[in-house]
Amino acid sequence: MEAGTCKKDLVIEISAEAVEREVEKITAQYRRLARLPGFRPGHAPASLVRTHFRSDIRNEIVQALVPKAFEDAIKEQKLSVVGQPSFEDLKFDDHQPLTCKASFEVLPDFELKNYQGLEVDEEVAAVTDAEVDEALEALRQRSATLTVVEGEPAAEGDFLTVGYRGRIAGEAAAKPREVKEAVVHIGGKGTVAEFSENLKGARVGEAREFDVTYPQSFGDKTLAGKTLRYHVKVEGIKHRVVPPVDDELAKSASDFQTLDELRKHLREDLEEAAERGREMKTKEKLLEKLLEAHSFPLPETLVEAQLGRKIERTFAGLIAQGIDPRTVNADWAKIREEARPDAEQDARAALLLEKIAEAEKIEVSEEDLDEAIRRRAEAAQEPAAQLKSRLTRDGGLDKLKSSRRNQKAIDFIYRSAKIIRKNPQPARTRQERTE
Repeated sequence: MEAGTCKKDLVIEISAEAVEREVEKITAQYRRLARLPGFRPGHAPASLVRTHFRSDIRNEIVQALVPKAFEDAIKEQKLSVVGQPSFEDLKFDDHQPLTCKASFEVLPDFELKNYQGLEVDEEVAAVTDAEVDEALEALRQRSATLTVVEGEPAAEGDFLTVGYRGRIAGEAAAKPREVKEAVVHIGGKGTVAEFSENLKGARVGEAREFDVTYPQSFGDKTLAGKTLRYHVKVEGIKHRVVPPVDDELAKSASDFQTLDELRKHLREDLEEAAERGREMKTKEKLLEKLLEAHSFPLPETLVEAQLGRKIERTFAGLIAQGIDPRTVNADWAKIREEARPDAEQDARAALLLEKIAEAEKIEVSEEDLDEAIRRRAEAAQEPAAQLKSRLTRDGGLDKLKSSRRNQKAIDFIYRSAKIIRKNPQPARTRQERTE
């Protein structure tokens, strides 16, 4: 093994007798099916078949013998291989042993340091009235309704139903972009600024014309860098009405009858979320302590797998926002390299937790696994049975089980830790911060 790495080389040798037996076996298979001039299938001499199909027979022999010999060798040496091996320096001569070199990575072997009774600080802060007010306001905003506006001009925040036609400047022969019914949110986050500016003040039935110049970085590459002349007709206007904060809001937006009951419930939810957040941060601190105390080499295969998962999550996030990752003007190679330190840390943490789980004989029951699948399915709004079937088919079930086992390991470390709870300094007012 190379010093400071998880790379290992292994010379594999397969006896001449074992090779010859495989040669005879595969030659017999070819002989039954071979069609050679002057011979009926199955009647050509074995020596002629071996000569005619020499390259194909040799390839099949290598594929049949080398992986099996490698598997036997690593079992004999009790090696924990990560990823797939590569084979090189193949020597395969008639009536001679077959030899080659296998290059691969193995899991690092390291000694566990103390992981129980670790001391760590945990900040505890009470949920404030301001945080409850903020949660109540968010609920109030989600409870807003749209009412049709009659005879009034469109204002900031209004939702307009429009029909529009747009032509690219300088391309008169090009087919115009035409939409019969679209919704424009005046001043909305995703609304093109020119639409908000030019449709503000418009009334139902009114048409307006204006130009929109799209930046080179615009997501739709067919529009990027181009200027379109739009003809837009307003078909309807709706105004967003936010309800007042009172008992009626509690009745319409929740299962509670009074505003006081709703506020109490929101506070309890915030306290539960704060507790989960505190616990998560404390577990992160404990894991950081453990990583600082343990030094060991990492298989590059595991780091690359972590990097791949990070990029996949980035892609999934873009797709969830309706953005095609292929249209994003980003240096993905640079992004991948910048993510490497975090990927290495994640891989190191996973190996450490796996070793602790093994030391503590932590296992994941079928009930644990089904519960993890249920939570993931609920988050993805997918039937649990369908998700379990897909994970089983794609090989993701073992990964989920390993992840759950590691989570149980960090839970064990957290329960055994000496947690010193501290109250954080109160937040300064805006005036105090500026003085």
